[in-house]
Amino acid sequence: MLPSYKGSTLRGVFGHALKKVVCALRNQECAHCLLCERCIYPTIFEISSNNLQIDGRKRIAHPPHPYVIEPPMETKTRYQKGDQLDFSLLLFGDACENLPYFIYAFEQIGSVGLGVGKHRDGRKATFTLQKVCANREVIYSKSDGKIQKQTARSELVAQSLTEAQKGGPFDIELEFLSPLRLKYHNGLKAELPFEILTRAMLRRISSLFQYHGEGEPALDYRGLVARAQEIAVKESHIGWHDWRRYSNRQEQAMMMGGMVGKILYADVPGEYLPLLRFCELAHLGKQTTFGLGKIQMRMVNGG
Repeated sequence: MLPSYKGSTLRGVFGHALKKVVCALRNQECAHCLLCERCIYPTIFEISSNNLQIDGRKRIAHPPHPYVIEPPMETKTRYQKGDQLDFSLLLFGDACENLPYFIYAFEQIGSVGLGVGKHRDGRKATFTLQKVCANREVIYSKSDGKIQKQTARSELVAQSLTEAQKGGPFDIELEFLSPLRLKYHNGLKAELPFEILTRAMLRRISSLFQYHGEGEPALDYRGLVARAQEIAVKESHIGWHDWRRYSNRQEQAMMMGGMVGKILYADVPGEYLPLLRFCELAHLGKQTTFGLGKIQMRMVNGG
């Protein structure tokens, strides 16, 4: 049996499997390990501003992890033998070069089991990693157990963020496909003024480009935030959704909440559309590694 939202489960088993696959000194903490700077695991899961310092700067207290797990959107919890479970793994920057290790880690997870349910005889529920696709091409299949070819990686190109959509302004509908967690005014709320959305998008873009791309993009940060204050919410159908996850690190169950639903903004200038499109792909807000903050934009009309 799996939880209705599977992002936390997939992220947890991925971390354990990857450490088992790549760690040479398994009884040591990463922070005290001599191999820390050369090991794949801490650059993926134990990421910090200390080992990702850029040009002597540490503007971001908590650098973004270079991956996002997108669980299936279905809320199905019981899987029978032969059922299929599809999910996506997004990789940023140098993490793309370690794809074979990630594929092997997920293959190992399948043989051990997800650990969220057991058969009557006490065995964990296992699965078989059948295939891995990238850019709609099969790059790994269970039949031969090899990576067929390394697909071309899509670079984070800052130029595309400054190419404003012609026409407009536009009414923009934003749908939250997975719970969106944004903290502002010292709290988490089920409301999203366009200014707060813009600040969150700029944080996500800036941090990903600074640590995993070609460098912080030359955007008009202050101007974008200032102009965002003039953009009104036309309709809001946002609610708050709480879901329960178990933290192996803290050894306790935790409640994770986020915004769900849709919101409609009126007269959004074209300069914001590239930011929205980028965050559609890269997710937004907190706990993106679980797949949270998946948004979908729709242009309702344009000038």
